[in-house]
Amino acid sequence: MTHHISIEGINLYGYHGCLPEEGKIGGHYRVDVSMQVDFSEAAATDDLNKTIDYCSIYEISKAEVSVRSKLIEQVVERIYSKIRQTFPQIQSLQVKLTKFNPPMNGDVDKVSVEIKD
Repeated sequence: MTHHISIEGINLYGYHGCLPEEGKIGGHYRVDVSMQVDFSEAAATDDLNKTIDYCSIYEISKAEVSVRSKLIEQVVERIYSKIRQTFPQIQSLQVKLTKFNPPMNGDVDKVSVEIKD
């Protein structure tokens, strides 16, 4: 039996990008996190300490998106690393970061980067 927890649609505002305007104006971002973790003990005992606290995942994502970077690749790496460090019991982890309305020479809704193991 495998257990998965997904936290989808963490909507945040950040100031990432190579253009100086992006550091001033900012933009909308979404973080999606999916984890494989054994939560059978939490299910049996109804104990939050035996599973992953969703609020902690949100706070990690919010903190890392608030730190300016030129590349969203760096931001997703920071989120991934911090979640791994905070919750070593996670068996596999997938973190996706989406940037909406990227400034490109064309009509592009969003770009995404993802790390998974």
